[in-house]
Amino acid sequence: MPESPSSQPPRPALFLDRDGVLNEDHGYVSRWEDFRWIPGAREAVAAFNRAGWLVIVVTNQSGVGRGFYTEDAVRVLHARMAEDLATVGAHIDAFYYAPQHPEAPVDAYRHPDPPLRKPNPGMILQALADWPIDRDASLLIGDKPSDLEAALRAGIKGVLFEGGDLRQFLADEALLPT
Repeated sequence: MPESPSSQPPRPALFLDRDGVLNEDHGYVSRWEDFRWIPGAREAVAAFNRAGWLVIVVTNQSGVGRGFYTEDAVRVLHARMAEDLATVGAHIDAFYYAPQHPEAPVDAYRHPDPPLRKPNPGMILQALADWPIDRDASLLIGDKPSDLEAALRAGIKGVLFEGGDLRQFLADEALLPT
C-alpha cells in the first residue's frame, strides 16, 4: 500500500492556474476537442516533476455554476490532460476546481463569496491541508490578479504569467528548477 501524502516529508509545490497558464483561455474550456496547451506548459510541469516538486492545479470553473458544462466534464478534461502529460513524462499531483459563482443561475453553485473561488484562497488552503507542502518554498503561477491575491492570502509566492511560452517564462524569471 502506498504512503499517504501526509506521511511524506514536506516539499515545495507549484500551484498553477489552468486557463491562460496551462491551456489557451478562449472562454469556458470544458472539452478536450477545445483544449490547446500553452507552449512550454507540459515541459514546465515535467521540469518541476523531475525536481521533486508537487504540481497542483487550482482553477475557477464558474462555467459549471453557470450551467455551461458539468463537474463530470471538468473531471474528464482533467483526466485527458493527465493522460497527455504522461506522454511527455509529466504529471499533475492534484486538480482542485471551484464551480461556484456569486451569480450562478444554478442554485447549488450560487454563493455570495465562494471560499474556493479565487481570489479567495480556499483551493490552495485545501491543498496545503491535503499534501505535505513546504509553503515557504512554494509558488503559484497565474494569469490574473485574482490568482495572485489568492496566493498572497494563502501565504504562497505568486507570479503573473502574461502569455507566451511558460517554460521559457519560468526560465527567464529564474523560477525553473534545474
